[in-house]
Amino acid sequence: MTTFYGIVPPLVTPLLSNDRLDIDGLEKLIEHVIEGGVHGLFILGTTGEAQSLSFEMRVEMIKKTACILKNRLPLMVGISDTSLADSIKLAEYAKQYHADAVVSAPPYYFATGQPELAEFYGELVRQSPLPLFLYNMPVHTKMNFSPSTIRQIAQNPKVVGFKDSSANGTYLQSVIYEMRDHDDFSIFVGPEEMTAEAVLLGASGGVNGGANLFPRLYVELYNAAHEGNLDEVSRLQKIVMQISSTIYTQGLYGSSYLKGLKCALGIKGICSDLPAVPFQKFEGEYVIRIKQALDEINF
Repeated sequence: MTTFYGIVPPLVTPLLSNDRLDIDGLEKLIEHVIEGGVHGLFILGTTGEAQSLSFEMRVEMIKKTACILKNRLPLMVGISDTSLADSIKLAEYAKQYHADAVVSAPPYYFATGQPELAEFYGELVRQSPLPLFLYNMPVHTKMNFSPSTIRQIAQNPKVVGFKDSSANGTYLQSVIYEMRDHDDFSIFVGPEEMTAEAVLLGASGGVNGGANLFPRLYVELYNAAHEGNLDEVSRLQKIVMQISSTIYTQGLYGSSYLKGLKCALGIKGICSDLPAVPFQKFEGEYVIRIKQALDEINF
């Protein structure tokens, strides 16, 4: 079974329109992050705007990514959906195109209780043809996996890891402690601002949006943290925070991170800067600001 660790970029989904992939941009993006030394790819997550894409578009993203990747790195596919049946269908497509694992956030809209969550994942894992990562994204799903629920679900060996995007360091450490006896269970952190800290304290790596832009930066940050090189961690962390405080903070709304990241990728000529509906791409002054921020990043 594939071991998951290191920096796994949550790929943006390059779009030419709301129902058309930017295939050339997707290929450039994948080659860019591979050249940067990343340890795997994760598609159809939050940064990939999966919940704004049609089912058919998500299937096409799986197919095109796999065809470009050609098994050069482990591939993780997001299957989060309010429908168990559609999650399973996506998992089956992921298997068909040789993905290595699937990733699932809890069904959203109605908030689930912990026993209901354990029951849902028991059934999803039973029917999934691939190993599964649990994905904690409480800002969008209105709930956290309790550490004991994670441990309960992970009694099934097909549950191979956990991705936490809560940005709550205390919670993450409680999960790491709860799973301390599961040596083959990978624990990833989403927010890149805390990846180095999390790796120093036992996490397996980061699923960091900025690795779409600067993959080598995040790989070097992971390596420094993994090796305990605190001086190098400190140097690279300042650059990560520079990215976070400039590129991700333009605009007035919660979409600023996504729009800023896609805008920066467009400026660098990697892929289209178009976000999925309901969002609109940055234009005018915002593009100027992000270009200036990119010019000032010394890496």
